[in-house]
Amino acid sequence: MSALLSLRDVWVEYGDKIVLEKVDLDVEAGSFVSIVGPSGAGKSSLLRLILGQEAPTRGAILLDGAPLLPECGPDRGVVFQRYSVFPHLSALRNVVFGLECAQAPLTARLFGSARAAALREATEMLQAVGLGDSLDLYPAQLSGGMQQRLAIAQALIKRPRILLLDEPFGALDPGIRADMHALITRLWRDYALTIVMVTHDIREAFTLGTRVLALDKRRHDPHAPHRFGATAVYDLPLRRDAPPRPADDVRKIEESQGHE
Repeated sequence: MSALLSLRDVWVEYGDKIVLEKVDLDVEAGSFVSIVGPSGAGKSSLLRLILGQEAPTRGAILLDGAPLLPECGPDRGVVFQRYSVFPHLSALRNVVFGLECAQAPLTARLFGSARAAALREATEMLQAVGLGDSLDLYPAQLSGGMQQRLAIAQALIKRPRILLLDEPFGALDPGIRADMHALITRLWRDYALTIVMVTHDIREAFTLGTRVLALDKRRHDPHAPHRFGATAVYDLPLRRDAPPRPADDVRKIEESQGHE
């Protein structure tokens, strides 16, 4: 099976600081890739590369075998830890806005039957994430978990092929976090998504992912720590229908994050 997304010998450098080096990665369609690693290991930089917010210093990124343009496209959606919602718009208007921008890029306004169709689609998406009773509420009236559900609805309304999650549940209480785990798993299956998620929570990575990728530096120079970048030091495939990975796998990755 050919990869949906491929990174070939990817490097990210800022001046004389190397953040990522020699990253080779294939992401299959329908997979759920969890990315872990110590602070400063380039996890968010890798996510920005896939999103198209920046281009690699060296190497190539391919989507369906074609070079990925260094710009954010509708085939990739993103959800951040901090809720990226518009505070002055209701939940329904927050989600409709994405359709308006896509279908009417000059005015960001839809009218008549097009607007009615967009409202129906946004309502269905909000129902899918459990906000069907909160269409007219504003973000300030929603709990943290509800705001994150709204951010997910925003990302999914344009039907991205790849959903990028950057510490999406890190600010949530444990009980709400468990609910969000169940939600994102259901959406991943129902919408046939390919998900790439950055998390600091090793257990979360193994619980949600079909694959756990650990980023870290293979080489360390205490006198010039900026001269070596991170790469994939562990790449563990998982089966979602199998028992959890042995504790040794989790322990190895936890130890690899020990020098944050």
